[in-house]
Amino acid sequence: MLRQGRVSNAQHRACETLLPLYGIPFAQKTINLNDIFGRNAPKILEIGFGMGETTAAIAKANPENDYLAIEVHTPGVGSLLNQIEALELTNLRIIQHDAVEVLQYMLAKECLHGIHIFFPDPWPKAKHHKRRLIQPALVDRLCDHMKKGGYIHAATDWEDYAEQILEVFSNESKLINTVKDYAPRPEYRPLTKFEQRGLKLGHEVWDIIFQEFHRSDI
Repeated sequence: MLRQGRVSNAQHRACETLLPLYGIPFAQKTINLNDIFGRNAPKILEIGFGMGETTAAIAKANPENDYLAIEVHTPGVGSLLNQIEALELTNLRIIQHDAVEVLQYMLAKECLHGIHIFFPDPWPKAKHHKRRLIQPALVDRLCDHMKKGGYIHAATDWEDYAEQILEVFSNESKLINTVKDYAPRPEYRPLTKFEQRGLKLGHEVWDIIFQEFHRSDI
């Protein structure tokens, strides 16, 4: 279900006026990302972009890539739309819908060069861990949409979630770790204000980056 939250006037205006320009309506039909972006370039999927600051910064810093961002939270969608307009980004599009259904119906096999899942909801209570986004079934499906050699990059500031993500990725036969255990933060992932505050307080952040491959490669 779409999460609405408190929507500011600016976010509401953006959803009304900019979403038709930079959004892709959900449909039970496969889309051609090269047609949507008007070029053949590496395609990166982001699942759950929050308020979109990191998404916009990455898209601006990497104009050679195209970014498809999925989010259900209306204030976040409005916020990112305003940033797309302000920064004049031509390489970023939004789908406001459930990511699992977008993967199921809209994305072709082996169409993605990379996948970002930054700071997904940790659902900290043990009884709610089953609600966490990163589960074996989802990762298996994501691998189907990744090109050979593509990467999946998750980041979290919850240690037990980092451990779970590392385990799930490690148990997926189509993935191999790019390092031993946790990776250093790559330059393309900027620090968020929230993350900077946490680091000053001694909180840690874990980056987990795996690459898609085939067993025949070994």
